[in-house]
Parts: sequence; structure tokens; C-alpha cells
Amino acid sequence: MTRHFNTAGPNQPAEHYSIDSFTRINWPEIQELIDAKKYFVLHAPRQTGKTTLLQAIVDRLNGEGRYETMRFSVQSAQAARDDIGVGNRIIAEQLLLRAQLGRPQSWLASEGPSVVEKVAPGSMLTVLLAQWAAHSPKPIVLLIDEIDALVGDTLVSVLGQLRDGYISRPDPFPHSVILCGVRDVRDYRIHTSKGEIITGGSAFNIKTESLRLGNFSEAEVRELYEQHTAETKQVFEESIHPKVMALTGGQPWLVNALARELTEKMPALQDRSRPVTLDDVDEAKERLILRRDTHLDQLVDKLKEPRVRRVIAPILEGGEWSQSASTEDRQYVVDLGLITVERSSGVRIANEIYREIIPRTLTSMLQDDFAAKVPSTAFVLADGRLDFRGLLAGFQQFYRENSEVWNKRAVYEEAAPQLLLQAWLQRVVNGGGRIEREYALGRGRADLFVRYFRQIDGKRAEQRFVVEMKVVRERRSLEATIEEGLSQTARYADKCHPDETHLIVVDPSEKRSWDEKVFVQERSADDRSITIWGM
Repeated sequence: MTRHFNTAGPNQPAEHYSIDSFTRINWPEIQELIDAKKYFVLHAPRQTGKTTLLQAIVDRLNGEGRYETMRFSVQSAQAARDDIGVGNRIIAEQLLLRAQLGRPQSWLASEGPSVVEKVAPGSMLTVLLAQWAAHSPKPIVLLIDEIDALVGDTLVSVLGQLRDGYISRPDPFPHSVILCGVRDVRDYRIHTSKGEIITGGSAFNIKTESLRLGNFSEAEVRELYEQHTAETKQVFEESIHPKVMALTGGQPWLVNALARELTEKMPALQDRSRPVTLDDVDEAKERLILRRDTHLDQLVDKLKEPRVRRVIAPILEGGEWSQSASTEDRQYVVDLGLITVERSSGVRIANEIYREIIPRTLTSMLQDDFAAKVPSTAFVLADGRLDFRGLLAGFQQFYRENSEVWNKRAVYEEAAPQLLLQAWLQRVVNGGGRIEREYALGRGRADLFVRYFRQIDGKRAEQRFVVEMKVVRERRSLEATIEEGLSQTARYADKCHPDETHLIVVDPSEKRSWDEKVFVQERSADDRSITIWGM
């Protein structure tokens, strides 16, 4: 049976193309922490391979024979929220179920249920783990998955019981505990039923380390895709691997989802003698974004959270760090996998697919409105070329008539002009081209590279356009903004080699009339002609 690329649940190497989990972590460090009886955290964004790794650790440790090791998930107790009794009982039952399924000969599987029936809810987990440790012939290593799914008093109770058991050692209790979730425990802000806010760091101050499972490297992407080639003889073009890294940032679900789209969903590629090309990857990316599978839906749902908005909005507008965003906010968004923080490039959206789906999601209702009002062929000339100047003139008029209403409705009001532009471009370009977006904190502008395709004598011809947008800030003149924008636009255009280069300058000041704000100028910078659109 041919294996396939996995996008749902833990990897099973017999069924799925797989990367060895232990090559993605520093196993000697983890083993040393376990041997030293430490309690620690292993976290990573959703669908990164955490559960696959945890099960691999369980199998390895049990195979070595020194520890009794078990993994279980507490996610089902999320609904209990502040009901400690219900939450602890659900967690205890999940632990017992995992023992009965995975280690039916253990004391926990046979005697654990009777212990649970006799214990008060508030200490149920403590007593069960203590009794298990007292009767186990080997030290216990416990891996608790989805710990940050717990809410309120239930989470405080679980962390407190683990802390109390840890402190009471050498009385019987698990030798080592690994808490696994999306975030580090220190970033939890737990709202209790009494209205208190407790941080995870104070509720679980025994944590020794916090380790993060990273994304795939380009070498691992190559290794994964070459497994498909080895089993089916279908070849991926060499240039695909760096392209996949740019699109996904190595995020494991995205890497697998792209490959699954290419090898299972696209009919033309069912012919394994046909190589997978860069054009195929671009089509697969577009299909993935438009379909918005569960992973992408979960991701964009986070955009509604205020602490995420405080971080993402300044990035989308290419502005400076928002004073309302804290270091904790930024770390939370890093842990979600939405952004990366690098010394060389600063704070930016984590990968090209997220960079594209975020503005599309935030403007989806507006795009639907455009679909009813603006035909997709509105700015397509008779010979199939895109009238890009006409497109921007149309946007200029639309912005003049609608921006005030839209800005007030926008979820991300700070980035409303940039999002409006992208929604307008997406409506017209969609189906006939692509928009490549570049924005990062502190850049002072949003860069857009539009590529539009048409067929000439059976061959694909391409038009290329660079668009930058700058907003006139307080205490800065229009002309100073234009001069800075011209220089920045020329530099970006040098990377893209466009047919046309455009700079949009938005003046939000209420002191100037629309007749003053709206203009079109032809200027140049670094020997490059640039059209300026005032709004």
C-alpha cells in the first residue's frame, strides 16, 4: 500500500510519509530532564507534530524499560471550565481509559477506577497519581497533552495538584511530567470563577524548562517529498523545495497539505509519470487557501482576539509596534505560529500562505460586496491585458466614496486602507493572477507585487506590477511621505522587475478636502518611473 501525506491526526509511519520526530528535537536534553525528575513544558503551534512526538517518546521510553510512560489528553475537560468536580473527573477518566487501552496490565488500569470513586474531586488527580506511583514497579513519566485547552478553575486545580505532588516528593508521585500544548505555561492568563486573574507561571512555578517543537527545515521538506518519489516514481522539480519553504515556513501541516493537494487532489497529477512543477505548486496553494481547511479556519479565527489584533494590525499596515501590545501579546502570537521574530527581518507574518489568507479573511465580506458590484473583467482590455492604471483609478474613486464608512466597520481599523486595497485587487486579479504580499513591523509601508497572466498563441504571458501604500502620519508632511515612499518603492521594484510601478499615498487628515487629497502624479526615483496616487 502506498503511503500518503497526512493532514489529520498523529502520523503513523506505516500509513504516512514521515519525518523522524527525534530529529526535530534535542532528545538528549529531554532525556536528561526526565532522568533528573524534572517537570517541564513542550509546546508548539497546532498541527506541528506534538502528539506524534509525544507518542514517539512514550514508545521509546517504554521500549527502553526503565520507566512506565503514558500519554493522555485533557482536551475533553475543556467544557468543564470552572467546575472543578466535573473537570477533575473527566481528566481522571481519560487517564484511566488510556491505561486500559494502552497498558491493561498496569495497576492504574485495574485498580485506578476504585480509587477515583472514593476521592473528593479537588484532590482526585493527586491521589490517583500518588497511588499509581506507589504501586508501579518503575518510575512514572507522564505526558499530558492539550493542557492549555483547560479553562479557569479546572486548569488552576490541575496545575495546583501537580505542583503539590511534585513538592511532596519523595512521597510517591510521577518521576517526571511533560505538559504539552500550544503555549508555554507562563503565558496562561487564567480567569477564575471569583474574577481573579492567575498567571500560569505562579500556578505552576515548578517548571524547569520550556522547550519548543519547531517547523520542518528545507532538508526535511525535501526528505518528506522524496519519500513520495521513492514510492511512486513521481518527481518534484528541484525548485519546488525552496518554494514550499517560502509558502509554508516549514509549518508541518501546510507542508503536508500542499503535497496532498498536489498528489491526491489535482487530477492531472494523478498520472505519476507527470512531474510536479512550480506552476502546480502555485495552483495547489490557491486551492488550499480558497478551501480553507480546518487548520486555516482555526488560525484565522484567532484574528478576532484583541491580543492578536494588537500584534497583527501594525504588521499589516507596515507600521511601528503598537503601544497597546505587550511582550506577552507578541509571544502569544508567536506561539500560535502566526508570526516569527528574527533579528534579520524583524517581526513578520510566519509564511506566505498566512500572509495571503489573513487579509483575504479580514476582507471576505468586502470581496463578496465587490463581486456584486465590480465584474472580474472590469479592467481587462480586449486583448486580455490588465488595465492596471484603470484598476487603480477605480480604487481611488471607491476609496474616496467609501473609506470613511469602511474604516469604522473594519475589525482592523489601523490597517483599513491596506486591507481595502488588497480586497479590491483580489477581486479583479482573482483567477487571472496572483498577489504577493510583503509587510513587516517597522517597514513603514505595505509592498504588493501583482502578477497577471493571459494566453497568447497558446503560451502564457505575464504582466508584473508593483504597488506600495504609505499613510501620511501625524507630524509628517505629505511631500516628505512621498519622497520616502518613492525611494522605498524604487528599491522594492528593483527586486521584482515590474512593467509598471505605483505608489499610493493615503492622507487620513480631516483638515484637507478630498479634492486636495485625490491626485495622480508621474515622478521618478533611481531612474524608475513611478505613478503616485493620492487618496
